[in-house]
Amino acid sequence: MAVYETSRSLNEGVRADARGFFSSLIGAVAAWNDRRVTRNALSALTARELDDIGLTRGDIYNV
Repeated sequence: MAVYETSRSLNEGVRADARGFFSSLIGAVAAWNDRRVTRNALSALTARELDDIGLTRGDIYNV
């Protein structure tokens, strides 16, 4: 026997899609900012400090 639920609004699916979009957008911005902060911190290190952790200046962008 099938049950049809009528208490759900028609806009509920749209709202869920919008929430998913905005949460994905916020997550992408947060990840970008984390990468930016990491690159800036690594760029501030000397060549010797980078060598100690096994990186070169050319590796910073790929980290």
